[in-house]
Amino acid sequence: MRKIEEIIEEMRSHAKDGPVLIKEISEKGIPVVGTYCTFVPWEIINAAGAVSASLCAKSQKPIAAAEEHLPRALCPLIKASYGHALLDTCPYFHFCGLVVGETTCDGKKKMYELLDKIKHVYTVQIPQRADRPEDLAILKDEFLKFRDEIEKFTGSKVTDEKLRRSIALRNSERRALKSLWSLMELDNPPLTGHEVWEFSEYMSTHFDKEAAVKWLNRQVADIRAAAEAGEDRGLGKRPRVLVTGCPISGVPKVIDAIEDAGALVVCYENCGGEKELSFLADETKDPMDALAEKYLNIGCSVMSPNKSRMDNLRHLIEKYRVSGVLDMELTSCHTYAVESDLVRSLVHDLGKSFISVETDFSESDKEQLSTRIGAFVEML
Repeated sequence: MRKIEEIIEEMRSHAKDGPVLIKEISEKGIPVVGTYCTFVPWEIINAAGAVSASLCAKSQKPIAAAEEHLPRALCPLIKASYGHALLDTCPYFHFCGLVVGETTCDGKKKMYELLDKIKHVYTVQIPQRADRPEDLAILKDEFLKFRDEIEKFTGSKVTDEKLRRSIALRNSERRALKSLWSLMELDNPPLTGHEVWEFSEYMSTHFDKEAAVKWLNRQVADIRAAAEAGEDRGLGKRPRVLVTGCPISGVPKVIDAIEDAGALVVCYENCGGEKELSFLADETKDPMDALAEKYLNIGCSVMSPNKSRMDNLRHLIEKYRVSGVLDMELTSCHTYAVESDLVRSLVHDLGKSFISVETDFSESDKEQLSTRIGAFVEML
């Protein structure tokens, strides 16, 4: 039986394979589509025989170049995205033939106009009221237009049957990730929150999804077996924390500050976590109806009202038996910053502790974050 540490180290040894894999895919002549957001329907891209690659937006390094064109008082995720494109330092952007944007926040919408001068950008218009049939019809129409665009880009017809297969494949990945996250429901979890985040990041940059799903299911089964056999990493006595808010992938320093202070991150209600990936598309419906319903219910802070996020937070707080919630906002992300007070009220109504932190991709505030989060964890 493999030890948990061995499984983690094996994953880490392949964690940076993504750039090589996307280069090999491009050299085989497979179309590559770059995306920035979970609102872009992966299933339509896959059904056209293309590969969907999440574009780089996680580093401080390209921001200075971006600020020659963009205002400094702008979300670091947007600036990093544009800076990587300007400098050609994102391998996924380099190899993609089409970039797909989405009308979530205003800053991204306007950045896409500039980005289109570097590489062709197709923008999906996202309605922002999940509770209205009219908005569901609007999103389905947008997805139908996107389907036409992908067919033109790839030269491949996207049939309903291909879409059904893609929906089933993406759902299998979501189930595999849910199985990974379920390890953190245990009273004595076998992984740290940072390690769970690493496994999730690994899945996002491994493009043969059938192989990746089988791989992840095998790792989770082995980790669970090791834990059931008595391997104890001493994580069960730590206070349990849920992280919500902006995408966490560019700021693992927040995860580290929580866990260095002695707590354990047991759940991510962020992009790339349970906000979108824990909800399946309905495989019994017309595929375009199923995709419109599934994506319109993503609890992003751009939705108004955002009942989906609040309902999901309540569910996850109870499911993972958390002691506290950390709401992480990136600098100048106004929708998440405004919504933070609603999250605070919900968390307090459930009798849990709450902290909101604002940060960016730089390392300059690590000490300040450690001090504030350390005090929060000590209170837990």
